[in-house]
This record gives sequence, structure tokens and C-alpha cells, in this order.
Amino acid sequence: MRPHQWAKNLLVFVPLALTPALHGDRTRWLVLVAAFACWSAVASAGYLVNDRLDLAADRGDPAKRGRPFASGALPIGVGLTAALALALFGIALAAAVAPPPFVAHLVAYLVLTLAYSLYVKRMLLVDVLLLTGLYTLRLLAGGAATGITLTPWLLAFSLFFFLGLAFAKRYGELRRIAGNGDLSGRAYRRDDLDLLMMLGTTSAYLSVLVLCLYINGDTAVRQYSRPWALWFLAPLLLYWVSRVWFLAKRGELPGDPVAFAVRDRVSLAIGALAVVVLALAVQR
Repeated sequence: MRPHQWAKNLLVFVPLALTPALHGDRTRWLVLVAAFACWSAVASAGYLVNDRLDLAADRGDPAKRGRPFASGALPIGVGLTAALALALFGIALAAAVAPPPFVAHLVAYLVLTLAYSLYVKRMLLVDVLLLTGLYTLRLLAGGAATGITLTPWLLAFSLFFFLGLAFAKRYGELRRIAGNGDLSGRAYRRDDLDLLMMLGTTSAYLSVLVLCLYINGDTAVRQYSRPWALWFLAPLLLYWVSRVWFLAKRGELPGDPVAFAVRDRVSLAIGALAVVVLALAVQR
């Protein structure tokens, strides 16, 4: 079920967190708590199905051969039954407590996740674009659950930021497997590593540029009482994305960058500093 991956689902809170005028709306926060639970249940269902479909490949991957299906620790029938139950629970809970647009986003996420596991993950570049879309879909779902329309700035930032993370994920996997694994059935080759790094770092730094342009624009002035404080986010973000790619280049980035960040003390410290900066920008 990969509960450590649920950290990605915290993205549903972002639209409300970035709308200071609505911070006191308790009802919206409670809806988002339920939305987080729904998304986590459906995401876990997708992870179980993905591991079943990737059974052979996982057994040949040094970092994934210990997964429950690949190692034989979890019977396949039990895992797939759990996947169905989690998906039904998540969608039913969403239908009971969240607006219909959120339910539509959740169902779309499940369909796209299954499509990724079945076909898209073996398609050159389309796989990273879909991964980026799945991150952004969480933001859109958070807006749908609370009635908040996402700004073009947030959408542009998420596009480049999560594209950079998707490339980092592929870079790390390819670097690991290329050394002592089988690349058959995958869209990338050993000599694609340099190109993946170039595309990933470019996307990451473009997200920092979008952030800077947003801070310098009128939207930030209207939303925050101290917009100048947001400039402290730029060096924090620059440091974090640069560090991720240094670790990836050294072969020290284990798997998904988001899952890594949840367990990494430096990333958690940077996240805490970012929260302090946002609080300072909002304070009146």
C-alpha cells in the first residue's frame, strides 16, 4: 500500500493553504482531510495493481525484488482483493463527503494510474508527462473539493516542478538498473542518462523562475500582506532541487524523490522553513 507515498496526496491541501483569505474556513479543511483519505485509499489500490503488473520486472530490479508480490510474501489474490476494496472505499467516501467535481478528479486519477501501469510507463517521454499530470491532478482535486480555482501561476509552477521530479525518478531508476539489471521492456537506454539529467534540471530551474515571476507580479501582492517575504522561498527551492540532482547523479537518490523527501532530514528542514516563510507572508 506504500503509506510513505501518501505524502504526495498532501497536495490536495495546497490550493487552500495558498489562499490566505480562506484559512479560517474550518469546513473546507475538514473536507480536505476526507479528500486526503479518499485519495490515499485509491492511490494504494493503484500501487497494488501496479506491483502485480510489474511482477517480473520487480524481481529483476535490485531495489524492488523485496516488494511483497515479487518476494512472494503477499499472495496475489489477497493483494488484488485489497486493491478493489480500497478503490471502492475511496470513491464511496468521496461521493459521500466531497463535491461531485472532486469525485470526478478521483475517478480520473484511478483510470490514469491504471493506464500508466498497463501501457504508458513503457512509452518514451509520455510516461514522465503523465506522472507530472498525476501530481497536478491532486492540486486540481484540492481546488475542486474546496471550490478554489487554481491560478495560472500555480499550474505553471506545478508543470515544471513535477516534470523535474518525474525526470529525476526515471533517471534514478535507469542509473540503478543500467548497472546491474535488465533494461528490456523499458523505453529508456543507458545512454539516455545525460539527456534525462539535462531535461530534469532544466524543468526544475524553470519552476524556480515561475516562482520568482509570480512573487514579482500583482497576484502575490493581492494575496499576501507581506509578499516580499516570499522571496526567501526561491533560495530554499533552488537548494532543494539542486541537491536532489546531485544525489541522483551520485546514485544516492533512492526511488521516488517525493518519498525520499519525506524521510530526508534536510528536505524536512527545508519544508519547515518554507512553512515559516509562508506564515510570515500571510501574517498581518
